[in-house]
Amino acid sequence: MWNRVLVWFGFSSPSHAYDGGHDHHGPHGHTHGVIDATIATTDRGIWAIKWSFVILAATAIMQLGVVAISGSVALLADTVHNIADATTAIPLWIAFVLARRKPTKTFTYGLGRVEDLAGIAIVLIILFSAIVAGYEAVDRLVHPMPIRNLGWLIGAGIVGFLGNEAVAVFRIRVGREINSAALVADGYHARTDGLTSLAVVAGAIGVWLGFPLADPIVGLLITLAIFGIVWQSARSVLTRMLDGVEPGMVDEIEHAAAHVQGIEKVVEAKARWLGHKLHVDLAVVIDPGMLLAEANVIIAKLEDELFAHMPALAVATVRVVAPEASGHHHAPDPFRVSGKLAQGLLEIVDTDAGERFRLRVSRHVEGLAATVAIQRPDSVERHTLVPVDGDHHLLQSLEAPNEPHDFEAELLLTDTRQNERLPFKMLEPQGHNH
Repeated sequence: MWNRVLVWFGFSSPSHAYDGGHDHHGPHGHTHGVIDATIATTDRGIWAIKWSFVILAATAIMQLGVVAISGSVALLADTVHNIADATTAIPLWIAFVLARRKPTKTFTYGLGRVEDLAGIAIVLIILFSAIVAGYEAVDRLVHPMPIRNLGWLIGAGIVGFLGNEAVAVFRIRVGREINSAALVADGYHARTDGLTSLAVVAGAIGVWLGFPLADPIVGLLITLAIFGIVWQSARSVLTRMLDGVEPGMVDEIEHAAAHVQGIEKVVEAKARWLGHKLHVDLAVVIDPGMLLAEANVIIAKLEDELFAHMPALAVATVRVVAPEASGHHHAPDPFRVSGKLAQGLLEIVDTDAGERFRLRVSRHVEGLAATVAIQRPDSVERHTLVPVDGDHHLLQSLEAPNEPHDFEAELLLTDTRQNERLPFKMLEPQGHNH
C-alpha cells in the first residue's frame, strides 16, 4: 500500500513506468515551477503543454468564481498558484518559437538564450502569485471575515484537486509516450500540487467545525509552498543563465568516452545549455602515434556515443590534446615517422627510470626492429628500442640519450627481409641548451 502511494506521487516507479535511470539518455535536471524547455522539443510535448494550460486555466477560472462568493483566502492562494502554473506555458511557448529561428550573422548561435529570459518571466509570475496570496492571508488573519458558501468552497477545492490530477495523468502518459523524463516529472509535480487544493478542503472543514482562522492559516501554508517553488525555480534559472549544468552531466560525458576504444583519458569536459539544447566541449588524449585518419574515426565514434547518451545534445566539440606526462618539458619536438616499415611518432619522454626514446607506431610490419643512431662528434650513439610490456606498438629505449639533445640521427628500421633508414634532427628548445 505504501509503495503504491509513493508511486502515485512519483517517488517510486512501477515496473511499467518510464525508467529514468541510465538508459543512454543521460541525466536530466528538472525543478518544480519551471517547465523544462526540453519538453518543447517535440510536437507531442508542445501539445501536452497546450492542453495542460487549458485544463489548469479552466480550473483557475472556476475557482476564481468561488473565491468571489466565499471570501476564502486559502482558495485564493490555491487559485493564483494554478494560474501561475498555467501561465508558465505562455513565455515558454513564445521562447520556443523564437528559438526555432535559424542563426544569423548577428545571432550566430541562434536565439536559444531567449528561453533563459522566459525562465525569468516564469519566476516573476510565480513570485507575484506568492506575494498576492501571502498579503491576502496575512490581511485576513489581522482582519478576520466570515467564510461563506462552505459547500461551494469544498467543491472548488475538490475541482482544483481533480484539475491538477487530470494534468498529472495527462503529462505522465504523454511523457512516457515520447520518452521525456522532464514531462513525467512535471506530471508528478502537478499531482503534488493537487494536495494544496485538498488543503483548501481541510481549511473549509475547519471553518465548519468552528475554527474560522483555519482558512487564512491554510492560505499561509500554501503561500509558503509557493515561495519554496520560487526559490527552486530561481536557482534553476540562474544556474542555467550562468552556464551551469546538472552535476551528473560531466559524469555522463566521461561515461560516454569510456565506451570508445582509443580514448586514453578525458582531460577536460565542459557543458552548457543554450536554450533546450546542450553544447559540450571535450578534451581527450589519444595515442599520438596514430594516423590522422585513425584519430578522426575515434573522434567520430566518441561523438556518436555522446549523442546516444544525451538526446538534448546539439553540438559536441572534441579536442585532442597531448598526454600531460608523456613528454619531457625540455625535450626537442618529436619526429614524425613515415616510412615503408612503420608509421608513428618518435620522441624523448620522461619515465620513472629517466629520459628515454619512445616510438609509438600506428602501423608497422611484422617482426619490426628499431634503433636510433645519433651522430656525435667523435662516435655514433646507438639506442635499441624494445616493446614496452609486450606492446609492439610502443617501443622504448633501455637507456637515456646523452646530453645535449641537439643532434642529427637516423631511425633504423628492419624486418626479416629489408631495412630502412629515416634521417631526422632534434633540437633543444630555446633557452635549454646544454
